[in-house]
Amino acid sequence: MEYRNLEKARTIIDEATGLTVAYAYDDLVFPDYTAFIIQFNDKDDTNFLCHFHEDCDEKETLFKELSKACIKNKCSLTLKGDFKLTQKKEEVELQFI
Repeated sequence: MEYRNLEKARTIIDEATGLTVAYAYDDLVFPDYTAFIIQFNDKDDTNFLCHFHEDCDEKETLFKELSKACIKNKCSLTLKGDFKLTQKKEEVELQFI
Protein backbone atom coordinates (compact mmCIF):
# COMPACT_ATOMS: atom_id res chain seq x y z
CA MET A 1 0.00 0.00 0.00
CA GLU A 2 1.34 3.41 -1.01
CA TYR A 3 1.69 6.16 1.59
CA ARG A 4 -0.13 9.26 0.42
CA ASN A 5 0.24 12.55 2.24
CA LEU A 6 -3.37 13.69 2.23
CA GLU A 7 -2.59 16.51 4.65
CA LYS A 8 -0.09 18.04 2.21
CA ALA A 9 -2.65 17.84 -0.62
CA ARG A 10 -5.29 19.38 1.67
CA THR A 11 -2.90 22.23 2.60
CA ILE A 12 -2.04 22.97 -1.04
CA ILE A 13 -5.71 23.07 -2.06
CA ASP A 14 -6.62 25.30 0.89
CA GLU A 15 -3.72 27.73 0.40
CA ALA A 16 -4.31 28.02 -3.35
CA THR A 17 -8.10 28.17 -3.47
CA GLY A 18 -9.57 28.30 0.03
CA LEU A 19 -11.49 25.12 -0.78
CA THR A 20 -11.71 22.12 1.50
CA VAL A 21 -11.34 18.50 0.48
CA ALA A 22 -14.77 17.02 -0.12
CA TYR A 23 -13.66 13.47 -0.83
CA ALA A 24 -10.49 11.39 -1.16
CA TYR A 25 -10.42 7.97 -2.77
CA ASP A 26 -7.32 5.90 -3.43
CA ASP A 27 -4.92 8.27 -5.26
CA LEU A 28 -7.47 11.01 -6.01
CA VAL A 29 -8.38 14.09 -3.96
CA PHE A 30 -11.61 15.92 -4.81
CA PRO A 31 -12.00 19.47 -3.48
CA ASP A 32 -15.41 21.10 -3.02
CA TYR A 33 -17.13 21.87 -6.35
CA THR A 34 -14.81 19.44 -8.21
CA ALA A 35 -13.41 22.04 -10.63
CA PHE A 36 -10.17 20.04 -10.44
CA ILE A 37 -8.80 16.81 -9.00
CA ILE A 38 -5.40 16.32 -7.41
CA GLN A 39 -3.84 12.92 -8.02
CA PHE A 40 -0.94 11.46 -6.06
CA ASN A 41 2.04 10.51 -8.20
CA ASP A 42 3.15 7.06 -7.06
CA LYS A 43 6.46 7.45 -8.93
CA ASP A 44 7.40 10.73 -7.20
CA ASP A 45 5.92 11.62 -3.83
CA THR A 46 7.03 15.26 -4.21
CA ASN A 47 4.94 15.71 -7.36
CA PHE A 48 1.16 15.92 -7.64
CA LEU A 49 -0.86 15.55 -10.83
CA CYS A 50 -3.72 17.91 -11.65
CA HIS A 51 -6.80 17.25 -13.78
CA PHE A 52 -9.45 19.89 -14.53
CA HIS A 53 -13.16 19.41 -15.08
CA GLU A 54 -13.93 19.82 -18.77
CA ASP A 55 -16.23 22.79 -18.02
CA CYS A 56 -13.80 24.67 -15.77
CA ASP A 57 -13.27 28.22 -17.06
CA GLU A 58 -10.47 29.10 -14.63
CA LYS A 59 -7.94 26.36 -15.44
CA GLU A 60 -4.99 28.68 -16.04
CA THR A 61 -5.58 30.76 -12.91
CA LEU A 62 -6.24 27.73 -10.70
CA PHE A 63 -3.18 25.87 -12.01
CA LYS A 64 -0.99 28.92 -11.36
CA GLU A 65 -2.24 29.26 -7.77
CA LEU A 66 -1.96 25.52 -7.09
CA SER A 67 1.60 25.54 -8.48
CA LYS A 68 2.56 28.44 -6.19
CA ALA A 69 1.17 26.58 -3.18
CA CYS A 70 3.11 23.46 -4.21
CA ILE A 71 6.39 25.39 -4.42
CA LYS A 72 5.72 26.88 -0.99
CA ASN A 73 5.20 23.33 0.34
CA LYS A 74 8.32 21.93 -1.35
CA CYS A 75 6.64 19.92 -4.08
CA SER A 76 5.55 20.33 -7.69
CA LEU A 77 2.42 20.04 -9.80
CA THR A 78 2.03 18.57 -13.28
CA LEU A 79 -0.94 19.36 -15.50
CA LYS A 80 -2.36 16.08 -16.80
CA GLY A 81 -5.50 17.16 -18.66
CA ASP A 82 -9.26 17.18 -18.28
CA PHE A 83 -11.92 14.89 -16.89
CA LYS A 84 -15.68 14.59 -16.94
CA LEU A 85 -18.17 13.23 -14.46
CA THR A 86 -21.28 11.36 -15.53
CA GLN A 87 -24.15 10.38 -13.24
CA LYS A 88 -24.98 6.66 -13.63
CA LYS A 89 -28.02 6.02 -11.44
CA GLU A 90 -26.66 6.30 -7.89
CA GLU A 91 -23.01 6.20 -8.97
CA VAL A 92 -20.75 8.76 -10.58
CA GLU A 93 -18.45 7.75 -13.40
CA LEU A 94 -15.12 9.57 -13.73
CA GLN A 95 -13.53 9.64 -17.17
CA PHE A 96 -10.15 11.18 -17.91
CA ILE A 97 -10.07 12.88 -21.31
